[in-house]
Amino acid sequence: MSIPKGKYAWTATVGEKGQIVIPKQARDIFEIKPGDTLLLLGDEERGIAIPPKGAFAELFGVAFQEKDGEEE
Repeated sequence: MSIPKGKYAWTATVGEKGQIVIPKQARDIFEIKPGDTLLLLGDEERGIAIPPKGAFAELFGVAFQEKDGEEE
């Protein structure tokens, strides 16, 4: 089976405190550094997703954009 370019899969073990370690290869590819804050999205049927770091700005931009006709 060939792996499509840019697609990855890793495993992580959950520790006693509920923590997981993100594999080094994943941290390197996605430029995750100590102190970074990650957004986790959950769906009981589909599982947990960790979107790219920049998703915070995009998500909050959409959530807090002004509605047409509203003043600050």
